[in-house]
Amino acid sequence: MKVSEYILELDNITKEFPGVKALDNIQLKIRKGSVHGLMGENGAGKSTLMKIIFGIYTPDAGTIRFKGKELKVSGPKEAVKNGISMIHQELSPVPHMTVAENIFLGREFSFGKTGWVNNKKMVEESRKLFETLNINIDPATKMKDLSIANMQMVEIATAVSYNADLIIMDEPTSAITDKEVEQLFAIIRSLQAKGVSIIYISHKMDEIFKICDELTVFRDGQYIGTKSAKEIDENTLIQMMVGREIKQVFHKEKAELGEVILAVKNLSRKGKFQNVNFELRKGEILGIAGLMGAGRTEVIESIFGIDPPDTGEIYIKGKKVKIKNPQDAIKNKIALLTEDRKLTGAFLPLSIRENMIISNINRFLKGGYINNREVKEKCNEQVELLNIKTPHLDQLIMNLSGGNQQKVLLARWLLNDPDILILDEPTRGVDVGAKSEIHKLMSKLAQQGKAIIMISSEMPEILGMSDRIIVMHEGDKKGELGREEANQEKILEIAYH
Repeated sequence: MKVSEYILELDNITKEFPGVKALDNIQLKIRKGSVHGLMGENGAGKSTLMKIIFGIYTPDAGTIRFKGKELKVSGPKEAVKNGISMIHQELSPVPHMTVAENIFLGREFSFGKTGWVNNKKMVEESRKLFETLNINIDPATKMKDLSIANMQMVEIATAVSYNADLIIMDEPTSAITDKEVEQLFAIIRSLQAKGVSIIYISHKMDEIFKICDELTVFRDGQYIGTKSAKEIDENTLIQMMVGREIKQVFHKEKAELGEVILAVKNLSRKGKFQNVNFELRKGEILGIAGLMGAGRTEVIESIFGIDPPDTGEIYIKGKKVKIKNPQDAIKNKIALLTEDRKLTGAFLPLSIRENMIISNINRFLKGGYINNREVKEKCNEQVELLNIKTPHLDQLIMNLSGGNQQKVLLARWLLNDPDILILDEPTRGVDVGAKSEIHKLMSKLAQQGKAIIMISSEMPEILGMSDRIIVMHEGDKKGELGREEANQEKILEIAYH
């Protein structure tokens, strides 16, 4: 009997959720020791398929063969036992437990037959693991005290610690810096050298072509094709993914700049940022650039009242305002799309309808009752405007793809009709088609006179969408560049000094 060159073979995998056919006769073959990129827009079915392989979902039809044998797994524990581990797109650490406790959750070391957990041994083993992966994190630290980037590195280390034959990496670089991406690639290459196979999901084209041997494309739950990474270019790949050619991702159109709507003067928060000054005009998209930890998110969270400043002044339309909490910010017609849609954005167990109206329920109250007819009408308008893929408004937001979840959160704020819209990493983990739609919407809102602040770690996005760019470094505003003069070199030069 001929031994297969494939470690994993999926045939005719089908999966339906109420009102949605998530996967329709999907095919996938992963070679032993290869890095296989999985591409497709949000909602294409990538994460659903990975959850089937990892035993989170059960397929309605089709077969899975792993290491030459048919595989049926009833849950993640069984998947791990069979040699499959996974880095999930959405981080879900246990925040009040240590890094070591998170890594060995469910497989703790104990003192003999006593059942007492041996924390010292877990910390030691975590240190050894981090040393082999060149990760500089103290295993005794509580997860809640880590940055999102370091949480992501812990997730990567945990997946590697199982010594699996196949590791699924679902958006592993969505929250880490370029330096950490290189670190991850070094880890992947060392795993590949040991014969480990990797399924790699990312929306970042440069990464895909840098690390993958083969690429498979899904679209709307269907298999489109598999190509060698060497025989395909970016334009062809995008066309396969979206079924159309996207000539320009950055739909930046000229908007008339109006009066100064927001002025921030000498804003400071101890240990976070100091003496930050800037102005924002109506119709303007102001980009905030900087390396991770530069204080970008801290500044806008302070303006929004999540973590109010110690000193400094905020003026809206020339009038000094005190913003002590998010409610004050909302009253002043400010909206904030946070960088982590799972932890601080979406109410996952609630429906699309509930997520959309939650920040402004009073608007829909008539005589103490919610006017469901108006809610339905306004929410459906947003579904159409933002092209949200869902069968109905009662669909739970947790059942949507990451990109569609992001659109629902955008809709929440648009229903409030804000004057100032703050977008923190608006297209993180969003596919090229949805990214293009969000950029188009930003341009349209600017043309309507909305003022937008955009934080982004993606240099092309900062350069492509901003009228003006503020660059931050270690809590200081280090420079400001106009659209015409800004380029990658100038931004990085300011960001590193």
